[in-house]
Amino acid sequence: MGTRFRPHGRNVEHGLDCLGLAALAFRAGGYEGDVPGGYALRGGDAHVVAAALDARFAHGDGAAGDLLLFASGPGQLHLAIATDAGFVHADAMLRRVVERPGPAPWPLIGAWRIRE
Repeated sequence: MGTRFRPHGRNVEHGLDCLGLAALAFRAGGYEGDVPGGYALRGGDAHVVAAALDARFAHGDGAAGDLLLFASGPGQLHLAIATDAGFVHADAMLRRVVERPGPAPWPLIGAWRIRE
């Protein structure tokens, strides 16, 4: 929480974006696989991203700890981590990682969790 937002950011020292935050959270949970990279900030294909997540993770139900994929704007996807109170995400507008209480303002595409 409070880590600076940085596009394509992958570490706490320099900043995180939503993919960097998701990777950090899942690694803390024991995930040892690769983290996709080389994506565009806009124009993501939800079906391609969901298929990549399906290949790596089990489907979740949006419970705390699940990875959430949202359609946050036209042609824009966003990742977050579900919490009991809402979700944690790298907020570009606030320029830091924050927990947002309550439901997300964007349509949920899917939820995933680390396979057991």
